[in-house]
Amino acid sequence: MTRRIRIGVQIQPQHADYSQIRDALRRVEDIGADIAFNWDHFFPLFGDPDGKHFECWTMLGAWAEQTSRVEIGALVTCNSYRNPELLADMARTVDHISGGRLILGIGAGWFEKDYDEFGYEFGTAGSRIADLAQALPRIKARWAASNPAPTRQIPILVGGGGERKTLRVVAEHADAWHSFGDLESLTRNSAILDEHGVAVGRDASVVERSVGVSLPPAEVAADLVAAGVTLFTIGVGGPDYDLSLVRQWVAWRDAQG
Repeated sequence: MTRRIRIGVQIQPQHADYSQIRDALRRVEDIGADIAFNWDHFFPLFGDPDGKHFECWTMLGAWAEQTSRVEIGALVTCNSYRNPELLADMARTVDHISGGRLILGIGAGWFEKDYDEFGYEFGTAGSRIADLAQALPRIKARWAASNPAPTRQIPILVGGGGERKTLRVVAEHADAWHSFGDLESLTRNSAILDEHGVAVGRDASVVERSVGVSLPPAEVAADLVAAGVTLFTIGVGGPDYDLSLVRQWVAWRDAQG
């Protein structure tokens, strides 16, 4: 199937006042990006580990009101931090607030400091992925039972590259898959995702391929497009949120016709 190329921006909710984050979101929408993401952590991932930081889902509710066109979501929500039914209802509510622009980005979780400081059981990578596999059907079931129902079939984006377990979850449940690896890893795992699709009886070509980019499109876009990527996301950090690279990618997208 042919997909249009989309540009995402991950506005990292760290090392900034909320007014600066809000301003960055406004600029991201004005530039013409397709999706604005944040992330789901409680502390900065780099820089000062005790620097400024804000929570994911309360922010998404505010973003839903602040914006009118851009899709919004987390890259990605940590499945461990919320009961699946609660998360489903939060997502459904933000879906309605935004007029149907929410993407549920979700992953198994990995940042141990979050778990330790907020009292969650870290477990193992295997247990966290198993929890994610159990959560996604519960989320979909809660959406189906909700009144009002979501405004649309909320797209589910799963992030992660575990070949044996995570990619099987992607093949079973996801509308999009975000690879955190390089081009070689992306290409290998994309083929493995196709194999999992055959195993679970679902054509994995329906799963959009997504990747983060930190270089100009002239340097990396052609190879990534050839590998099947159609969603390209640029991460920007506070407090300044420089969007110059985002502008390059949006211009490149528009030149594709």
